[in-house]
Amino acid sequence: MDNNIRITKQFSFETGHALYGYDGKCKNVHGHSYKLSVTVIGKPITDNTNVKFGMVIDFGDLKKIVKEEIVYVFDHATVFNKNTPHVELAKELENRGHNVLLVDYQPTSEMMVIDFSKKIKSRLPEHISLHSLKLQETDSSFAEWYASDNV
Repeated sequence: MDNNIRITKQFSFETGHALYGYDGKCKNVHGHSYKLSVTVIGKPITDNTNVKFGMVIDFGDLKKIVKEEIVYVFDHATVFNKNTPHVELAKELENRGHNVLLVDYQPTSEMMVIDFSKKIKSRLPEHISLHSLKLQETDSSFAEWYASDNV
């Protein structure tokens, strides 16, 4: 028997962004209360001398990784695609003391979740795999990343 188990931890953060070249309201600077669900998969530790006995990964360890890689970086920041003229707006906001994040992609939920998957995967222990991410932008809109879709 394989006994792979998925565990999920949820996070929330506030981030502003603008979509350069978009043909709707989202071309304007605005923000979202994002909700991020991080699901990892692995086998529970069977060594009963290990303090993490019975756990796939300690929720606290997963929390540390996601907070450091995503939440602390994106929370209360405004994200712009650095490959657009928004870079000038970003510089102006930075000069006025705003927390600005320049990324090399259009900061849609889809592209953010791809970025997040790379950052989280690089920090997971060897025996744990990233199964999926769900980034909820509004109550009714979200993007999902699944490892099985990206093999």
